[in-house]
Amino acid sequence: MKFNRGISRIAGVSAGALLGGTVAAVIAVPTASAAPDCSPGGVATTVENVHASALSYLNGHPGANQAVNAARGKAPAQASADLRAYFTANPSEYYELRGILAPIGETQSQCNVSALPPSLSAAYDEFMAG
Repeated sequence: MKFNRGISRIAGVSAGALLGGTVAAVIAVPTASAAPDCSPGGVATTVENVHASALSYLNGHPGANQAVNAARGKAPAQASADLRAYFTANPSEYYELRGILAPIGETQSQCNVSALPPSLSAAYDEFMAG
């Protein structure tokens, strides 16, 4: 798993959306879903919902929350290493958080848009790549 400083924001966003397990423990299970709302408001709502879910997940998972918060302010390489170590040791939290953050990637792909600013987008992509 690759991470950088922006991942902590993703977790909170979308990672600390790097990465924190979010969305009331939604596990990455394939499900059928309706086409996303690709309007600017629809994309923003998706990001806001993912952000809220990620924060909720992190609040319910103190270890992940601590790892994500500790990564803030660290050099990107150190933040990445620390988050990788935590989520490697806690794979269920990684996959839960990944599931929570997935709607951002789905919306970006299906709507052909960038839902996150470049700095967060890079962190999101690294986290989701594992």
